[in-house]
Amino acid sequence: MRRFLLIVVILLLVGTGVYLYLNRSDQADGTAPTVAGAPPSADVLARGEYLTKAADCAACHTVPGSNRAFAGGVPFRLPFGTIYSSNITADESTGIGSWSDDEFVRALHDGIGKHGEHLYPAFPYTSYTLLSRSDVLAIKAYLFSLPKVSLPNKPNDLSFPYNQRWSIGFWNAAFFKSQRFQPDAAQSPQWNSGKYLATALGHCAECHTPRNGMFALQHGEELSGEELQGWHAYNITSDQTHGIGAWSDGELAGYLSTGHADGRGSASGPMAEAVENSLRFLQPADTSALIAYLRSVPARTGKDPITVDSKPAAALASSDFAPAGDDHADAQGAKLFEGACAGCHQWNGKGQQTPYASLIGTRGVNDMRGVNVTQILLHGSSLRGEGASIFMPGFGDAYSNTEIAAISNYVIGHFGNKQGTVTPDDVAARRNQM
Repeated sequence: MRRFLLIVVILLLVGTGVYLYLNRSDQADGTAPTVAGAPPSADVLARGEYLTKAADCAACHTVPGSNRAFAGGVPFRLPFGTIYSSNITADESTGIGSWSDDEFVRALHDGIGKHGEHLYPAFPYTSYTLLSRSDVLAIKAYLFSLPKVSLPNKPNDLSFPYNQRWSIGFWNAAFFKSQRFQPDAAQSPQWNSGKYLATALGHCAECHTPRNGMFALQHGEELSGEELQGWHAYNITSDQTHGIGAWSDGELAGYLSTGHADGRGSASGPMAEAVENSLRFLQPADTSALIAYLRSVPARTGKDPITVDSKPAAALASSDFAPAGDDHADAQGAKLFEGACAGCHQWNGKGQQTPYASLIGTRGVNDMRGVNVTQILLHGSSLRGEGASIFMPGFGDAYSNTEIAAISNYVIGHFGNKQGTVTPDDVAARRNQM
């Protein structure tokens, strides 16, 4: 027994030493590219507000519909348990009001909390490590200017050994390095700004990049798509078929700033949150920079690739108010769609009240697994943007798993021209992922 304990102690010491060596913060602060909406000459609170929105802090630290901004409590349901976001208001007792500048910087750069504890990488310090110190402190200044909220953090509910924070040190040693963003001199200032927005602030990879069995990002498959918390974050590489390579700059800009692009679809789930809380606030120059960088991301097919049929025969043969070309469609799915969906989406998929309800060309209805279609049917979707407030109710309480599967497969067949594979068991699993 003593020998076993000695081996454990040695492994801990060696692991800690390796982690400290590999992640030593001996790097200079770096030279962060200029973000158009937050130039160095701007007032620190104005810079901090813009950077906080660009970093999408609200999506993770504010419970939707609550009046407790940045008070935490948002659940992240992962394969090994549930993590709750923390209170990052300036409340001294339950928030981060007692944190020094160095402690706040260490959290974002190194994933280390005020008392030296490891933070779980559900908090994207693996991306925020690229932020400059001045940008981090501008974010802190803005957060500290907001109303304090006294709300204790919810304890995480994680299985063993994931509930052992000390083990994150080994994870960091294997998958993380503390480093600041370094501009590429061979690229344009716009490209460098776009990469900073995508990788450091917007942390796009945290949702759109596949993860390995240890929940670490697979950088060789950067931005090729991933399923996270029950939603499919789509391929956003330059791939012409499966990514966004065929999208025009105008379509991409419209989608990022409003959550919709004609013929491409509307944002839902976590992507709708990103548009609502973050992307719609970017200045046009920053949106253009982000697009310029995404254009350069190598084309990758990704896992579970989606091929969009932009001219599905059944939908094109249908009118606003009557279906056509569905001779082999599931009768139950068609009947349910008629009763619950056709009034808004129409049989030809054009959308009646708003273009946000259009279905032709969307990746959701072209995904044979129906991941996002099922989630939207179960839980609904909402998006608040400039001059628009979009809402679709969920039908999870009204319909059984078999019925939701039938609607999903009908939608995939009618609007995507594909054979849907959604089963009642798939729906049952997705009910519990939100």
